Amino acid sequence: MLGNEWEKIRHLLVVQDLQGQRTIPLQETTYSIGRDSRNAIVLRSRSVSRQHAILLRVTLPETDQYGFRIIDGNFKGKSSTNGLYVNGMKCVSHNLQHGDVIAFGNNQVQAKYYAISHISEKAFSESGDIENISDFLLEQAHAANPFPTLAVDPNFEAASETALARLASFPELIPNPIIEMDLGGTITYLNPAASAKFPKIREIGNKHPVLTGLLNALEDHQLNSFSREITVDQEVFEQCIHYLPESDLIRTFIVRDITEQKQAEAELRQRDRLLQAVAEAANYLLVEMNYETGIDKALAVLGEAAKADRAYLFKNHRHSDTGEMALSLQFIWTRTNLTASRFHWQNQLYQSSELARWYATLSCGKSISGNIREFPVAEQKLLARDGIQSLLLVPLRLEDEFWGCIGLADCTRERTWSRHEESTLLTMAASISGAWQRQQVEEKIRYQALHDMLTGLPNRFFFNEILAKAIPNATRNRESLAVMFLDLDRFKVINDTLGHTIGDRLLEIVAQRLKESLRDGDTVARWGGDEFTILLPHIKYLDEVAQVAQRILQSLEKIFCLDGHELYISASIGISVFDAHSHDVETLIQHADAALYYAKDEGRNNYQFYTTTLSAKTPELLNLEKSLRYAVERQELTVYYQPRVNILSSKITGMEALVRWKNPEMGLVAPNIFIPLAEESGLIITIGAWVLRTACIQNKAWQAAGLPPLTVAVNLSPKQFRQATLVEDVAKILAETGLEPHFLELEITESTAIADLEFTRNVLQKLEQMGVHLSIDDFGTGHSSLSRLQLLPLHNLKIDRSFIQELTTDVRVAHIVKAIVTLGRNLGLRLTAEGVEKQEELDFLKSINCEDVQGYFFYKPMPADKATEVLQNRHFSELEEKNGIGYKY
Repeated sequence: MLGNEWEKIRHLLVVQDLQGQRTIPLQETTYSIGRDSRNAIVLRSRSVSRQHAILLRVTLPETDQYGFRIIDGNFKGKSSTNGLYVNGMKCVSHNLQHGDVIAFGNNQVQAKYYAISHISEKAFSESGDIENISDFLLEQAHAANPFPTLAVDPNFEAASETALARLASFPELIPNPIIEMDLGGTITYLNPAASAKFPKIREIGNKHPVLTGLLNALEDHQLNSFSREITVDQEVFEQCIHYLPESDLIRTFIVRDITEQKQAEAELRQRDRLLQAVAEAANYLLVEMNYETGIDKALAVLGEAAKADRAYLFKNHRHSDTGEMALSLQFIWTRTNLTASRFHWQNQLYQSSELARWYATLSCGKSISGNIREFPVAEQKLLARDGIQSLLLVPLRLEDEFWGCIGLADCTRERTWSRHEESTLLTMAASISGAWQRQQVEEKIRYQALHDMLTGLPNRFFFNEILAKAIPNATRNRESLAVMFLDLDRFKVINDTLGHTIGDRLLEIVAQRLKESLRDGDTVARWGGDEFTILLPHIKYLDEVAQVAQRILQSLEKIFCLDGHELYISASIGISVFDAHSHDVETLIQHADAALYYAKDEGRNNYQFYTTTLSAKTPELLNLEKSLRYAVERQELTVYYQPRVNILSSKITGMEALVRWKNPEMGLVAPNIFIPLAEESGLIITIGAWVLRTACIQNKAWQAAGLPPLTVAVNLSPKQFRQATLVEDVAKILAETGLEPHFLELEITESTAIADLEFTRNVLQKLEQMGVHLSIDDFGTGHSSLSRLQLLPLHNLKIDRSFIQELTTDVRVAHIVKAIVTLGRNLGLRLTAEGVEKQEELDFLKSINCEDVQGYFFYKPMPADKATEVLQNRHFSELEEKNGIGYKY
């Protein structure tokens, strides 16, 4: 026995890679070799493929010995990237001989194969731990039996490429089923795993699910390789198909059993369907004004999503004869191919043997579910009468009261109701209970939803409904109709000065007077705030509309006596008439709204009809103008301040007041959008006066806080400058705010100044006599000359930012700016450059003796609190510098 052990041939592989040398006793039948850590033999080198080669045990014919063959590539027959070399020769496969040197792509990774005898089992097993394996092998190997060659079956060398590919893939050893079929549909090969998994596949042939349609699929895909999913006896598999054109064979691999995965996916899809059904059903229950319609739709969408045959809603009630608690079917949804009887579900007493358990369970808030054979016998009879095979019921509860139940039923098969289906049904029960409660107060809610609570008038939504119905009636009766949009003039003043209580009472009386001014069949609605809409549905002549509008205005002329206050109020009315231009609800109201603001522009307390000339303004622009009208009243406008800085001293010499509009819905509206709109609509007069007053108040506040006095500059718009009362308005604001005139600087643009030079000089002389500083803004954009402007009593000249932006890039602009500064200084004007953002711009302006600058290089426009903080910091820094006090770091 000992002699036999010593005569046994041992096989070793000595591997040398980037992590050193190691010896591997070859005791298994197969080894995968490559870079990937999942290989049996891992080679540490990036030049080695993930699975580079396969080592296969080969039995020697007519002996009990074996050798090893090395094959290039992976189990699927794919070759390695850098190839396999044995004793310096590249090969696809090689029968290893004692002393063979194997290189895997390059010389970074090599292995040497040894087949030796005269070595004990113990020494062989421990060979992997020996540091100098070469010396060890020299000591242990028997010289007379060096095992120099390996004898194998001669037919093995002549094996076909198909056999070699099959050998490389080790189909006999892989646990996954592998089947090969020729193009005639004959199975040519089954590995053991395929025979075990599909025992009848040879008998069934190409009609077996694994092979069905493979030939057609290859033609349709026009590819040699693809994958698909197949179902065999309710099991689902992922299958890979390869066409081997060199041998006209189709090889299929069953990659994995995905039955559980598919079941999980189906369960997730079912859960998603149920969640979506809950959302849809809840929506029906919320939006449907008719409670019964909402329930019908909710049960239908739930039944479809759960793939049930029926959905029930039962309601508890007192039995008509006994007064005992009973149950009756109130709503049912059934699949179209099924029928159901409502009769045997009516007036079913809970105390009966069929339903006693139901009441005890459901009233405690628990569910009932199961297949018919799992129910008590008495209940089985009840279910069988309606053809129910499986049932799920959950209670309907409202404020801890059990008032009914809803359920799902399957009439074609037994089924196990999932926890998702039960939770969905419970959620639906809660929604239905809420809908039933809402039904009790439906009419009250509808009234509140369609009427204004203060005046009792229809609200805008109800008005739109009435108008939508009136339009087709007018068309059918060959009549017209008119829509009025009414807004109370200066109502906010009353609301703010006398309080909202007086304001609300005033609105109530206005609503009453409006109703009294209308004809029978007309409708007045409160649109919102102090706005009302009026529908005149039967119109044949425009004079009828004008008469109603005049009557409304006259009704508001009467004194309103409230809590000892005698109030006067007027209204502006816009009117649109149903015609080709105003043909639907939206445009009728929109055009009436446009006409309303035209009436306001015409001085208020009047009515105006919409004409197509008013449509020049887009709805967006009209909405913007409408919002702007309320901006001052709603305190949406604010004043930002941008410092003016002396170039030489870097001290702040003044502040420019700039209006900003922050709308709650639109956000910050750019000045270049709303200022032209304010100018066009005349709102700029009100806005300009507000900005002037606000700036004067702020400057006075800075002085009162002990900050160094400076001028605040306010822009006058063209329309504001041409106001006949401008000088008086400025004097009044200065007197009211207590600001001395020389701390106020008024700016007008160059184009405004030269539009009427005589008028400009007359106004500016009056302002100068008052002591106000005067400035020309945006100089250079009006194409005038300084020789013309020298006729005006000016103090400051502001060079437009467009020149400054090109100052360092255009030599001609630089010469122009230099000329402006020189001439301006010669005329005794103080020069300010606007829009300075770069150091090189500042350096140039300093070199030509420009005194002041404004721009982002020093400061952006900022709110009053930030401007105050800047002035305070500057002031304290100057005091410390003057007193020789500095910060210690």
